[in-house]
Amino acid sequence: MSERYFCADFTPPRGAANPHVQTLLPRLMSLPRLAREIEVLELPDGDFVELNWALPKPAEPTAPLFVLFHGLEGSFDSPYARWLLKAATGLGWRAVLMHFRGCGAQPNRLPRAYHSGDTADAYWLLGELSHRYPRALKVAAGVSLGGNMLLKLVAEQGGDGLDLAGAIVVSAPLDLAASADTLHRGFSRVYERHLLKALKSKVQVKLNRGGLPLALDHKGLARIDSLRAYDDAVTAPLHGFRDAADYYQRASAGRLLDSIELPTLILHADDDPFMPANLFRRLPVPSDAVRLEITEHGGHVGFMEWRQGRLRPWLARRVEQALLAWRPQDDIWRQATGARLSRSDS
Repeated sequence: MSERYFCADFTPPRGAANPHVQTLLPRLMSLPRLAREIEVLELPDGDFVELNWALPKPAEPTAPLFVLFHGLEGSFDSPYARWLLKAATGLGWRAVLMHFRGCGAQPNRLPRAYHSGDTADAYWLLGELSHRYPRALKVAAGVSLGGNMLLKLVAEQGGDGLDLAGAIVVSAPLDLAASADTLHRGFSRVYERHLLKALKSKVQVKLNRGGLPLALDHKGLARIDSLRAYDDAVTAPLHGFRDAADYYQRASAGRLLDSIELPTLILHADDDPFMPANLFRRLPVPSDAVRLEITEHGGHVGFMEWRQGRLRPWLARRVEQALLAWRPQDDIWRQATGARLSRSDS
């Protein structure tokens, strides 16, 4: 198989190349201060999502618009969210993060949650933003779970089905089954337990209130010890999948890489502890619309570099570069930096 990709310019600090160090470092950093305005967006099915508008917002309705989708159990307070929203506002963009159902200040209304392949809410939001700001250039970004969701949405809608100039996908688990298996091994189980604790606590609250259409009681919930088991018992039945395997197969966006028509930038670390090494060797060769940048190090949404005498997020710098280049008259692929590499695998 012939695989083409770009080499990103990320270099980890000396002594901080370990993938777990990179993954955990952002949680030890102070977050940039960023004011926000929260809006409740009503959805067609009677539920809602929260929109977090970064402040200050540009006065001009034609200002470019940056839309961010967070990862599993992420939020406005996730380090990457603050950094990316801050970077966009610093460039004069209108920036907004959508909290997936139940990830904001209030639990969602319906007996359901969100998942890696749930594109309907993002599609509804983008349609609403197109109505509000019809003349604004728009770029969407998705991180981890949000990245898989966004890539799936882009594939579903084709090159002109969304009012987007392009998409940015960061550290996305594009093979969900392989990621679930990876997170259940070795040190990565630390991340799995952290995610499970957050997910199960929300289900616990809803079980206490009653009304969840699940064959699951409190003891059964307590016995769940893997993301695959959680998806079998909760995610799949709540969202119309047969089981976890069916969910992973239908929701994974990696299988759609060769059909992407919208200009899309994918950023991925080959040592990401949330997914297997050489992830993209398992997947179709990306279409010509995709710019895939792979770093040797970086962990899961880590990408911390030493710059100007201190640790700084390379991810924010790279996304800032992309936004600067993403103008209607420009071709981001000609503007983007980095040397083209070619590799052949049999």
